[in-house]
Amino acid sequence: MSLVATLVSSPADPQVTEGLIAGVSRALGGGGNRVLDAGIAADIAVDGSLSRDEAGRRMAEVIGDAPVDFAVLPAEGRAKKLLVADMDSTMIGQECIDELAAFVGLKEHVAAITERAMRGEIAFEPALRERVGLLKGLSADVVEEVLAERITLTPGGRELIATMRAHGAYTALVSGGFTLFTGHIRELIGFDEHRSNCLITEDGRLTGRVAEPILGKAAKLATLRELRQARGLAHHETLAIGDGANDLDMINDSGLGIAYHAKPKVAAAAEVSIRYGDLTAVLYLQGYARDEFAAI
Repeated sequence: MSLVATLVSSPADPQVTEGLIAGVSRALGGGGNRVLDAGIAADIAVDGSLSRDEAGRRMAEVIGDAPVDFAVLPAEGRAKKLLVADMDSTMIGQECIDELAAFVGLKEHVAAITERAMRGEIAFEPALRERVGLLKGLSADVVEEVLAERITLTPGGRELIATMRAHGAYTALVSGGFTLFTGHIRELIGFDEHRSNCLITEDGRLTGRVAEPILGKAAKLATLRELRQARGLAHHETLAIGDGANDLDMINDSGLGIAYHAKPKVAAAAEVSIRYGDLTAVLYLQGYARDEFAAI
């Protein structure tokens, strides 16, 4: 199996210099490289005698403390045909439930529960019920204000989805959050579909309840498998990305699993961890060069 090593840095802080590329290339002994985006991303050939683990170890030694993400992946089949992505703190920069809690003066309290759930310290489903219960009586109209004033799209997300779809991939936004948000974010970014939880409302206000069964870790994994089977795809043709503990099963069951600016437990367990790059890093890891990105 031939391997390729990829270096990626944040577009806001280009660190993939000619010197770094040359140093990694010497360490990997592959004899060739391809600049995907000057200063930001590059592919480097890996000598056929090296294992993935050994190539990764050598890359880490050369990179040191530089703010550069890297991965060693199979050279064949890099462009995936299915993407399943988390929403909160992945495709957007916030946790929607924390922003809703701000309107009842409980953001700090709710955010602490969210953090523990995303770190895998407490179970997701009861933690979601507890947090939703604290929102009882809140006007559903607040959602529009949160979307307009508090939610930001993660840089590179629209390029990621547009480019993958332009090359025939199917994309699904699958969130432990709420349909009131995922429907809007799906349209803004361009996903094919979205799945999430439904907040129950009565007379225009939140009841403090969420429809059962809750879409959590098991449902995210089931969605990945369902879409893979429905589209007749092989395991290696799939990609999953997220940041929290409820994303880990789908990340580990995909052909390319990516932890994105993730909680420590998730970053340590995932095949690839993006710590510095934005979401365009997911395209570079699939072998796309900047001039191959779809227009948005």
